[in-house]
Amino acid sequence: LDPLLTSLPLATAASRMLTFRRRSCVVECALMASGLVEINVDCNDVERAAEFWAAALGWKPQREREWVWMSASGDPRQRDIKLVFVKVPESKSVKNRVHIDVAPRGVDQAVEVARLEQLGARRIDIGQGDVPWVVMADPEGNEFCVLGRRLD
Repeated sequence: LDPLLTSLPLATAASRMLTFRRRSCVVECALMASGLVEINVDCNDVERAAEFWAAALGWKPQREREWVWMSASGDPRQRDIKLVFVKVPESKSVKNRVHIDVAPRGVDQAVEVARLEQLGARRIDIGQGDVPWVVMADPEGNEFCVLGRRLD
Protein backbone atom coordinates (compact mmCIF):
# COMPACT_ATOMS: atom_id res chain seq x y z
CA LEU A 1 0.00 0.00 0.00
CA ASP A 2 0.94 3.60 -0.50
CA PRO A 3 2.60 4.96 2.71
CA LEU A 4 0.07 7.80 2.77
CA LEU A 5 -2.79 5.31 2.78
CA THR A 6 -1.29 3.06 5.47
CA SER A 7 -1.20 5.95 7.92
CA LEU A 8 -5.00 6.35 7.65
CA PRO A 9 -7.56 4.26 9.50
CA LEU A 10 -8.28 1.03 7.59
CA ALA A 11 -11.76 1.98 6.32
CA THR A 12 -10.57 5.35 5.06
CA ALA A 13 -7.47 3.84 3.47
CA ALA A 14 -9.56 1.22 1.67
CA SER A 15 -11.97 3.90 0.50
CA ARG A 16 -9.15 6.05 -0.84
CA MET A 17 -7.51 3.07 -2.53
CA LEU A 18 -10.81 2.25 -4.20
CA THR A 19 -11.15 5.85 -5.37
CA PHE A 20 -7.58 5.78 -6.65
CA ARG A 21 -8.22 2.51 -8.44
CA ARG A 22 -11.35 3.90 -10.02
CA ARG A 23 -9.50 6.99 -11.23
CA SER A 24 -6.66 4.82 -12.47
CA CYS A 25 -9.09 2.55 -14.29
CA VAL A 26 -10.82 5.52 -15.89
CA VAL A 27 -7.49 6.79 -17.18
CA GLU A 28 -6.33 3.34 -18.32
CA CYS A 29 -9.71 2.46 -19.82
CA ALA A 30 -9.89 5.76 -21.70
CA LEU A 31 -6.50 5.06 -23.24
CA MET A 32 -7.39 1.48 -24.18
CA ALA A 33 -11.12 1.75 -24.96
CA SER A 34 -12.62 1.16 -28.39
CA GLY A 35 -14.03 4.11 -30.29
CA LEU A 36 -17.41 4.12 -32.01
CA VAL A 37 -16.69 4.74 -35.70
CA GLU A 38 -19.51 3.18 -37.74
CA ILE A 39 -23.10 2.10 -37.43
CA ASN A 40 -23.96 -0.41 -40.15
CA VAL A 41 -27.50 -0.65 -41.44
CA ASP A 42 -28.53 -3.80 -43.33
CA CYS A 43 -30.77 -2.99 -46.30
CA ASN A 44 -32.53 -4.56 -49.24
CA ASP A 45 -32.50 -1.21 -51.08
CA VAL A 46 -29.26 0.57 -50.15
CA GLU A 47 -29.99 3.64 -52.27
CA ARG A 48 -33.45 4.19 -50.79
CA ALA A 49 -32.23 3.77 -47.20
CA ALA A 50 -29.25 6.07 -47.78
CA GLU A 51 -31.47 8.63 -49.51
CA PHE A 52 -33.83 8.68 -46.52
CA TRP A 53 -31.08 9.06 -43.92
CA ALA A 54 -29.23 11.67 -45.99
CA ALA A 55 -32.39 13.79 -46.12
CA ALA A 56 -33.18 13.13 -42.45
CA LEU A 57 -29.71 14.11 -41.22
CA GLY A 58 -28.63 16.58 -43.89
CA TRP A 59 -25.61 14.41 -44.74
CA LYS A 60 -24.25 13.60 -48.20
CA PRO A 61 -24.22 9.90 -49.20
CA GLN A 62 -20.90 8.55 -50.49
CA ARG A 63 -20.87 5.47 -52.76
CA GLU A 64 -18.16 2.85 -52.05
CA ARG A 65 -18.17 -0.42 -53.99
CA GLU A 66 -21.11 -2.39 -52.56
CA TRP A 67 -22.19 0.05 -49.87
CA VAL A 68 -23.06 3.68 -49.20
CA TRP A 69 -21.75 5.63 -46.23
CA MET A 70 -22.29 9.11 -44.82
CA SER A 71 -21.17 11.23 -41.91
CA ALA A 72 -21.66 14.75 -40.63
CA SER A 73 -18.32 15.87 -42.09
CA GLY A 74 -18.55 13.83 -45.29
CA ASP A 75 -14.80 13.30 -44.99
CA PRO A 76 -13.65 9.67 -44.61
CA ARG A 77 -10.50 10.83 -42.81
CA GLN A 78 -12.49 12.53 -40.05
CA ARG A 79 -13.24 10.60 -36.91
CA ASP A 80 -16.95 11.35 -36.82
CA ILE A 81 -19.42 8.48 -36.71
CA LYS A 82 -20.36 7.07 -40.09
CA LEU A 83 -23.60 5.41 -41.08
CA VAL A 84 -22.89 2.59 -43.53
CA PHE A 85 -25.67 1.03 -45.60
CA VAL A 86 -25.00 -2.53 -46.74
CA LYS A 87 -27.14 -4.66 -49.05
CA VAL A 88 -28.32 -7.96 -47.57
CA PRO A 89 -30.55 -10.59 -49.20
CA GLU A 90 -32.93 -11.11 -46.28
CA SER A 91 -35.67 -8.72 -45.20
CA LYS A 92 -35.92 -7.33 -41.69
CA SER A 93 -37.93 -9.75 -39.57
CA VAL A 94 -37.66 -8.77 -35.90
CA LYS A 95 -37.26 -5.65 -33.77
CA ASN A 96 -33.78 -4.15 -33.82
CA ARG A 97 -31.65 -4.71 -30.71
CA VAL A 98 -29.85 -1.42 -31.41
CA HIS A 99 -31.44 1.67 -32.88
CA ILE A 100 -30.65 5.27 -33.77
CA ASP A 101 -32.02 8.24 -31.81
CA VAL A 102 -32.31 11.61 -33.52
CA ALA A 103 -33.13 14.98 -31.99
CA PRO A 104 -34.89 17.83 -33.79
CA ARG A 105 -32.81 20.85 -34.80
CA GLY A 106 -34.53 24.18 -35.44
CA VAL A 107 -38.05 22.78 -34.99
CA ASP A 108 -40.03 20.98 -32.33
CA GLN A 109 -40.55 17.23 -32.23
CA ALA A 110 -43.97 17.23 -33.94
CA VAL A 111 -42.69 19.21 -36.93
CA GLU A 112 -39.64 16.92 -37.27
CA VAL A 113 -41.80 13.79 -37.07
CA ALA A 114 -44.04 15.16 -39.84
CA ARG A 115 -40.98 15.94 -41.98
CA LEU A 116 -39.59 12.42 -41.48
CA GLU A 117 -42.99 10.95 -42.41
CA GLN A 118 -42.90 12.95 -45.66
CA LEU A 119 -39.46 11.45 -46.34
CA GLY A 120 -40.84 7.91 -45.98
CA ALA A 121 -40.65 7.08 -42.26
CA ARG A 122 -43.70 5.85 -40.39
CA ARG A 123 -44.74 5.83 -36.75
CA ILE A 124 -44.70 2.41 -35.14
CA ASP A 125 -45.77 0.91 -31.84
CA ILE A 126 -43.28 -1.46 -30.25
CA GLY A 127 -45.00 -1.37 -26.88
CA GLN A 128 -43.25 1.80 -25.76
CA GLY A 129 -46.30 3.20 -23.96
CA ASP A 130 -46.50 6.87 -23.00
CA VAL A 131 -42.93 8.17 -23.54
CA PRO A 132 -41.49 11.56 -24.54
CA TRP A 133 -40.00 10.19 -27.78
CA VAL A 134 -41.66 9.02 -30.98
CA VAL A 135 -40.76 5.57 -32.31
CA MET A 136 -40.56 5.41 -36.08
CA ALA A 137 -39.32 3.07 -38.80
CA ASP A 138 -37.26 4.10 -41.80
CA PRO A 139 -38.27 2.89 -45.29
CA GLU A 140 -36.41 -0.40 -44.65
CA GLY A 141 -38.32 -0.97 -41.39
CA ASN A 142 -35.42 -0.14 -39.07
CA GLU A 143 -36.66 1.41 -35.85
CA PHE A 144 -35.41 4.80 -34.68
CA CYS A 145 -36.62 7.38 -32.19
CA VAL A 146 -37.21 11.10 -32.47
CA LEU A 147 -36.39 12.57 -29.08
CA GLY A 148 -38.40 15.35 -27.48
CA ARG A 149 -35.42 17.56 -26.73
CA ARG A 150 -33.96 19.78 -29.45
CA LEU A 151 -30.29 19.95 -30.35
CA ASP A 152 -30.37 23.76 -30.48
